[in-house]
Amino acid sequence: MSDSRTPEEGSAGADDGPERPPRYEQVIRWAEYIKAQPPEVWGPQQNAVVNGQIESAQAVDVSVEEKQAIREFADETLRAEGETDEENNSEE
Repeated sequence: MSDSRTPEEGSAGADDGPERPPRYEQVIRWAEYIKAQPPEVWGPQQNAVVNGQIESAQAVDVSVEEKQAIREFADETLRAEGETDEENNSEE
């Protein structure tokens, strides 16, 4: 998955300005930030980001078939995560 804010290689603007850090580094920075700040500080910030993503997704026209495929993917992912959590909890 590409970072939509980073121009693709070879596209116009690819050589403009400094290179952005990879997403991994941004995730590490966020993890360090939430460890250092109380949930009352970072919680509303995270909610604003998530709410913005939801609003953006709702603004996109998606067919019934596409919605169903997305729902099936989400359900499958949640089931897989649940199985992983159960396996990790049984090992303790």
